[in-house]
Parts: sequence; C-alpha cells; structure tokens
Amino acid sequence: MAGKIARNAPANRSRKITYGCPLPELHTTNLPGKLFVVEGADGSGRSTHIRLLSEWLESNGHAVEHMGLRRSPLLANDIEQAKQTNILTHTTMSLFYATDFFDQLVHEIIPALRAGYVVLADRYIYTLMARDIVRGSSPEWTQNLYSPALIPDAVCYLSVEPKQLVLRNFEKSASLDYWESGMDLGLSRDMFDSFLQFQQLLQAEFTRMQKRYGFEIINANRNVPSVQKALRTHLGRILGISA
Repeated sequence: MAGKIARNAPANRSRKITYGCPLPELHTTNLPGKLFVVEGADGSGRSTHIRLLSEWLESNGHAVEHMGLRRSPLLANDIEQAKQTNILTHTTMSLFYATDFFDQLVHEIIPALRAGYVVLADRYIYTLMARDIVRGSSPEWTQNLYSPALIPDAVCYLSVEPKQLVLRNFEKSASLDYWESGMDLGLSRDMFDSFLQFQQLLQAEFTRMQKRYGFEIINANRNVPSVQKALRTHLGRILGISA
C-alpha cells in the first residue's frame, strides 16, 4: 500500500487505513475493493491511461468506478464559477476543493470499495496538497486537512517535462490554462513562462511528497504503450493479473 503509515496496517487487508483520524463512515466498514490513483499535470496523459486501464481491468473481470477533482455534484459548479471570477482567497479555494474531495470520498469512493469495485482516481489529495503548498499553505496545514483520506493501494505519478507539457496542451486545446499556469501567483506576465515555472514548482513538490508517501513515479515522456505497460505492471502485481 502507498504511504509510510501502511506499515501499521491491521491483519485484515480489506480494511482501508487513513492518514489520520478516519471518517465515521470507516469505523465499522470493511472495504474489499482497491483504490488506485493516477497523478500528473494536464497533458501528462492521465485521461488516456485511465481509460485504457479501465478497459484492461474490466476485461480481467473487475468492476471499475471513477473519481476525480471537481466531480462532486455538491460543489463542482461552484468551484468552476469561483475559478472564473478569481476573487476567492487561496485558503477558501483549498477548502472548496477539500469539500469536493470528501463529498466524493463518502458518497462514491467508500460505497464503491465496499461493493468490491476497483476505483480509479484521476488525481487525488496529492495534487491538491501540492497546489496548496506551492501557493503558500504550510505542509502541516495541508496534511492535517486531508488526514481523513484513505491511503490508496497504489499511486502512480506520470512525470512529464514541463516543455513537453506545453506542447501537449497546445496540441490538445491550442492554449494554456490560467490556473495550471499559476498565473494567480504572479510568477510572470507571460503565460508560457509562468506555466513552466509553476509546473517546475509542482514537480519539485511531488518529488518531496514521493519520499513521504512512497508512490510510483513513471516516466510519461514516453509513448502511450510504454507508459500503459508500466502502469499495468505496477497495478497487476497488486491484483494478481498479468500486464
């Protein structure tokens, strides 16, 4: 299991562990499913690889559920509106995203794991924590905020060079995202320069977090088949299926 806290896991491996005090919904619940997380910046190939992983898992007899950022029916629209207005503080935005995450955790992730599903998370608390820290929050504050989160069975971070991310984003949408470029931080007036600086800061934070949480870093500068094979090999060892 990902995370150093996993060494304290009880004998019953179907019971998930959290990074801190568990939510009330976990106190008496065994969760036989698996939680796999794919992290990475926009342009890292997350969506493509999660789709391919879903097809592979389903072909091997596993029911699959998905989660991601800004997908809670409670707050998804509000977060999008807040991003458009750009008037909320970084702390308020952090709490919005945390509420979105925990709403999905309680109403979607836990029920799916209880039913034995494989949950594929298109980013998880690590992206939220890295963003918060780069935007000025203390690591201790972010760790406490997300301490009730479940420790995933595996976390894979798709690492792509920032310049390659620029090319992929332009190929996909012919533009760069304001927030993914860190324009709110005033790193540079030029969005291209700001994007490179912001992504470098995020990657440096992910490197520090990897030492703490122990997730797998996968070189995603390679072609899709090579990256997908690496993902399947890593997850297949946990599920007992071949890549």
